[in-house]
Amino acid sequence: MPGTPEETFRRLLDLLLAKDMDAVADLWAADGTAAFPFAVGAAPRQLAGREAIRAYLAGYPERLDVRAVPAVTVHRTERPDTIVVEFTADGLTVRTGAPYRLDYIAVITVRGGLIVHYRDYWNPLAAASAAGQLPELLDSLHAEATR
Repeated sequence: MPGTPEETFRRLLDLLLAKDMDAVADLWAADGTAAFPFAVGAAPRQLAGREAIRAYLAGYPERLDVRAVPAVTVHRTERPDTIVVEFTADGLTVRTGAPYRLDYIAVITVRGGLIVHYRDYWNPLAAASAAGQLPELLDSLHAEATR
């Protein structure tokens, strides 16, 4: 079991590359959270609890085939339980077979080797485009704006 925030995050990446989403979810504390401040459309802005995170991750490999994480930079904070990570994921969009590259910044707090809070700053337009779901995202944004 990983212990430090960096060890836990690097384990998360290994499991992501292995497409073991259940094991990724198991890295969260039972009451851990995941926040996506830039989420738009139908994407959730907050997930509470390991099982909500497990449900969210369940279909990930069917949308994006992450093949490599070529860049990872870990920034330590004044809090020993919290890190800020910049990373890049490369892979293929399952729907289209097209290659993609996405950049992320995450703030991760870990206690006892488990994630208690994961705040993920990603570009929702780039993610939807990479997943081959940009038209759906734009449609949902248009519907939301015209209500």
